Amino acid sequence: MNKTMRKTDKKIENQLRQSLTEVCHFALENIEGYQWLTHKVNYDSFPNSLQIICAFMSRSDIDELKRSQQDRMLKKNIEAKLTSINIKLKNADKQITYTVA
Repeated sequence: MNKTMRKTDKKIENQLRQSLTEVCHFALENIEGYQWLTHKVNYDSFPNSLQIICAFMSRSDIDELKRSQQDRMLKKNIEAKLTSINIKLKNADKQITYTVA
């Protein structure tokens, strides 16, 4: 489904991209094995549809992230950046996920 984005959607998308880029730079400098992040969203059900996917080099990097509780730091950083642009995640534990790149 390739639908034209509304002007307000484009504005939110640009703010999202900018904020998540800041999170990405932070994570690259501070979290072992972190590679990149991306997001998916359906603006018809925003912000509940927002999904943020953080990619790591290996499954063991993700395991270590959780074991050392750096996943909490990463989620808090993501949530803080989103809050700064007036976006509140309903359920960060489900909307922020980890995968192997």
